[in-house]
Amino acid sequence: MRAWRVRAPGPMASGPLVLERGPVPEPGDGELLVRVRVCGVCRTDLHVAEGDLPVHRVGVVPGHEVVGEVVAPRAGGFAAGDRVGIAWLRGTCGVCRYCRAGKENLCPESRYTGWDADGGYAEYAVVPAAFAHRLPDGYSDEELAPLLCAGVIGYRALKRAEVPDGGRLGIYGFGGSAHLAAQVALARGATVHVLTRSPEARKLALELGAASAGDAAEPPPEPLDSAILFAPVGELVPVALAALDRGGTLSIAGIHLSDIPVLDYQRHLFQERQVRSVTANTRADAREFLEFAGAHRLRVRTMSYPLSAAADALTDLAEDRVTGAAVLHADS
Repeated sequence: MRAWRVRAPGPMASGPLVLERGPVPEPGDGELLVRVRVCGVCRTDLHVAEGDLPVHRVGVVPGHEVVGEVVAPRAGGFAAGDRVGIAWLRGTCGVCRYCRAGKENLCPESRYTGWDADGGYAEYAVVPAAFAHRLPDGYSDEELAPLLCAGVIGYRALKRAEVPDGGRLGIYGFGGSAHLAAQVALARGATVHVLTRSPEARKLALELGAASAGDAAEPPPEPLDSAILFAPVGELVPVALAALDRGGTLSIAGIHLSDIPVLDYQRHLFQERQVRSVTANTRADAREFLEFAGAHRLRVRTMSYPLSAAADALTDLAEDRVTGAAVLHADS
């Protein structure tokens, strides 16, 4: 099969990914062999390729937004021919205090697709059946792929932001994850203000129903009850905190963030403003979000690339040329 591997982590211009041919992986006990149909391109893949995240597996195949078809064997209630999703969270110990408390995303032994184990920038992938996902009807494969990480992480970030009923939510950065989280918030009755430097993203935000869309450096038109920072830009943390009303919450969605400038306590944190990070997600988060997506038709903005152009897709993502979410097609 064809598969992209991270052979020399570094800037995309240095060519960190190499397209290789190799054997189809062998599933172990309790695992599914999946023929990849599509795989979403996530900013976390970019962090793995460029070395922002430490190497967990030398020569790893990135990609953790996989939609595919079960080939073999039958496990976990899945059968050959079933459409299945492979997401970021791939395994946990199941016995630590975090797992027992329903916080498996904090498990010290957690493992991740496309970082600890080979992912979906390939024609085949393997996944433990216990961490595979059933997918809602009414969406194409390409539309489903971004839901498996961008959608799920955006959903958890929204939960962590604790938007009150009818509240005012600010979203900083408006890519694959943000444009899905915004739709969930809007469906729940929130007023959404989008702050991003991309004119195309601002246009999309307004099309989706945002009350306003402005530059990330400018304040929103009203104080915010909650905010989510999707852009991996630490300099926006004080900007977002300054936009919060009293008692507001800032949720930081990314796995990687550039350095945060010095905060001014009175301006940024006093009056019980709080900052909360987001670490991966639980399988319960994924199930909740996918059920929501099945009940509420989400508009998923995508840009298509053949598998052979995965490096181009990541380069476009790095240079902010992707509006919505990029998706690789394994059969092209």
